Amino acid sequence: MITWDDFKKIDIRVGTIIEIKKFDMARKPAFKLKIDFGPLGIKKSSAQITTLYSESELLQKQVLAVINFPPKQIANFLSEVLVLGLINEKNNEVILLQPDRKVENGLRVA
Repeated sequence: MITWDDFKKIDIRVGTIIEIKKFDMARKPAFKLKIDFGPLGIKKSSAQITTLYSESELLQKQVLAVINFPPKQIANFLSEVLVLGLINEKNNEVILLQPDRKVENGLRVA
């Protein structure tokens, strides 16, 4: 079990996807995303969400992401944040977590 203090260490914020590109060098199908976190700036992420989402669907979509993990090198791309989703392992699909209404970029999950 984790403690409340452990949970508070995880910095989960909302951001808006402002750019999407196919990530051809990834081992599994993925997109390269640029996400605007408002006052925290624009961060990059690699996300394996190509099964359920198209590039046009993702543009301007708000998502939740962990922003305080160390950057992770994926092929030739440095992923700075971890976009959060629910995993349906039966179909190997990821369903993005997002606010149910538009909010200010950079707000923290509490």
